[in-house]
Amino acid sequence: MAKKIMVIRHGEKPDKRDSIRGVSPRGKTSKNELSPRGWQRCGALARFFNPLNGKFAHPSLAKPDTIFASAPSGHVKSKRSEHTVLAVAQSLGKRVNKSHSKGEENKLLQEVLRSGSNVLIAWEHNAIIDLANLILGDRKSSPQRWPGSRFDLVWVFDQQPSSKKWKFTQVPQILLPGDSRRIL
Repeated sequence: MAKKIMVIRHGEKPDKRDSIRGVSPRGKTSKNELSPRGWQRCGALARFFNPLNGKFAHPSLAKPDTIFASAPSGHVKSKRSEHTVLAVAQSLGKRVNKSHSKGEENKLLQEVLRSGSNVLIAWEHNAIIDLANLILGDRKSSPQRWPGSRFDLVWVFDQQPSSKKWKFTQVPQILLPGDSRRIL
């Protein structure tokens, strides 16, 4: 049963306003893929969630037992969530569970709660708010807006001992130049 849920936004996406395009793992351009900076974040997250020395950058972090990412669905064919956690999964010898899509946050949470002790989820930023509200059981305990420009945060939910309540913590990643130390 999940005791810790760590949620990140998928890595950086192509910016429609400039010439930077997304690129697949095989080097093909695609609007549904991470930007080069998103792939940099993907690689950095591998050591962020699986540090070689076992020392995490923040005491709220843990090595994930289970990793979830939103599946492409409908008209949205984005692979950004899956590819953001790809290097983490590979470094841990795990697969990425893509059994749920954006809009299925309730079903996702039910599966997450039945899975390993420490869970990592990569999801779309607006739907992260819905997921947080489901975990916490209210719309007051976490921010209700995730800025479109922020790709550098981890929201951590720790189940409190002898309680069904969850403690909410924000952890800045500070992995790439330009990442912010500010929380929401």
